[in-house]
Amino acid sequence: MQNPTQYKVPAWFLNRQSDVVDGKHYHVLANGLESKLRDDLERLKKMRAHRGLRHSWNLRVRGQHTKTTGRRGKSSVVPGKK
Repeated sequence: MQNPTQYKVPAWFLNRQSDVVDGKHYHVLANGLESKLRDDLERLKKMRAHRGLRHSWNLRVRGQHTKTTGRRGKSSVVPGKK
């Protein structure tokens, strides 16, 4: 469905509520969803917001603890004994 608001679908059901550019409610489909997400992340990185910085550093964004979990991605090889 391209425009669900014309079929009286409520705004809370849409996946793009109060867009940053014009403040309207949209329902973005598959090909536009990736570009909108990328644009949002680039905007957050450009304004140096905390979420944008965490995204650029490839860290958890939503407040998870990172002391013990998520250690598999960044490993350095330790040389063994000879």
